[in-house]
Amino acid sequence: MINVLILGGTSEASVLASAISEREIPAIFSYAGRVKAPKAQPLPTRVGGFGGVAGLVAFIKQNQITHIVDATHPFASQMSRNVLNAAMQTGVPAIALTRPAWAPSAHDNWQSVASIEEAVRALECLPQRVLLAIGRMHLAAFAAQPQHHYVLRLVDEPTASPPLPSFTTTVDRGPFTLEGDLALLKTQRIERIVCKNAGGNGASSKLEAARTLGLPVVMIERPALPARHEVHSVDEVLAWLEPSHG
Repeated sequence: MINVLILGGTSEASVLASAISEREIPAIFSYAGRVKAPKAQPLPTRVGGFGGVAGLVAFIKQNQITHIVDATHPFASQMSRNVLNAAMQTGVPAIALTRPAWAPSAHDNWQSVASIEEAVRALECLPQRVLLAIGRMHLAAFAAQPQHHYVLRLVDEPTASPPLPSFTTTVDRGPFTLEGDLALLKTQRIERIVCKNAGGNGASSKLEAARTLGLPVVMIERPALPARHEVHSVDEVLAWLEPSHG
């Protein structure tokens, strides 16, 4: 009997959940719990952490999980490492459903950096209006560059005021559009963008908008992960599950 654990949080995870539900493949969908109102899924859903590798191993055993699909955000690197460790300990096969990373074109002005800390250092310049499209977890780090006015694009209203001396918050959830992002950049008079290389189409419009307006982008590249079975489409995940589901 097959029983799939889908670790979600991306639009691709939601598409996979719908496809698995339509095929009546038994599965559990798991959210990390970082968003106040996560998107409802057509599968039994749990929200919250597992408690590290040991907790994930226990969950896999208790729920008789036979396959793991890591469809978390490309920057949820600790969870992805936990999946690899838990799969090794339990012998349960795992696959990662990821988006191909963005790559700059000849018309882009990107500064690639390896971490949040490097992104902060990249802002050692005269005051600018900076769009921080990085989520809410690392906003405090940018207090080290207090000369800028930061425009924060967040999925939820922050529960506490970010420790930044000058900021504006805009609450919105993707997928975003080129028209909408051009309007945001112009209305907020943005001079530089800081974002993570999430890949995919849902948030790429800000890069098209930056290209159109000639704005520089500080691009935080993805953290390195150990070698793993990685695919870029829902169909590839379904093909991987097919021999077991029959």
